[in-house]
Amino acid sequence: MAGKAAAVASGDALCKAVVAVGESLGLQAREQYRCGRRIWGAERLIDIVLTHAETHRRLGLECKFQGTSGSAEEKIPAIIQDIAAWPIPGLVVFSGVGFSANIKSFLIASGRAIELDDLEGWLRLFFGLDLLKG
Repeated sequence: MAGKAAAVASGDALCKAVVAVGESLGLQAREQYRCGRRIWGAERLIDIVLTHAETHRRLGLECKFQGTSGSAEEKIPAIIQDIAAWPIPGLVVFSGVGFSANIKSFLIASGRAIELDDLEGWLRLFFGLDLLKG
């Protein structure tokens, strides 16, 4: 699992990589799903919704990439809070060398975020997929 994901260089590439991981596990992926409003009133678009066809279990994924240090990570706590308002379980998938050690610790400690390299194993557990292949 760790180290299996390809390096990504943008937010769009991260979304594509997450879709690829989900589809490789036999999950259906839908991108940019409209779902109500965010806590601050803006239209909510869930980056990716993965669905297990047999069980109909769904998971929303918010993809966050940061290639250089900057203020983008300051939005992360609000995103974690917004995910709590989704009608389905949700998770932040993050990647990039620009995230500070503090925000990475916050993300992991929230229990609502995972690095791209660890996503496959997490999805196998969440959707009840074969653990021997991971």
